[in-house]
Amino acid sequence: MTLKAYQDTQRVTEDPRATEYRLFGQVTGALINAQKTGIHGGPLAEAVDWNRTLWRTLAADCMDDRNSLTHDVRAKIVSLSLWVTKYSKQVTREGASLDPLIEVNRTIMQGLQGNA
Repeated sequence: MTLKAYQDTQRVTEDPRATEYRLFGQVTGALINAQKTGIHGGPLAEAVDWNRTLWRTLAADCMDDRNSLTHDVRAKIVSLSLWVTKYSKQVTREGASLDPLIEVNRTIMQGLQGNA
């Protein structure tokens, strides 16, 4: 079986929470790697942008009336997305720490696992 076929099968059979958890893990890993290397610019900007894109996508999904989450949870996710966007600018422009972004993502990952 080719890698592409495996990935297609995984997307079809994977639970949505598991998919979200996996994606948060990948994005958070990129943030941690950027933090460890301490290199500003390319890797840092790419990781922060990927994280911001993830959160923007979640917010857009939460604004859709077909989303099955409660209105309260959806509003909180949108609020977090706005914070992520604002704080990400501080990271890329002012050199703010990545720790808050990493911690928010880890908290979401715990919730997706049911450990919140």
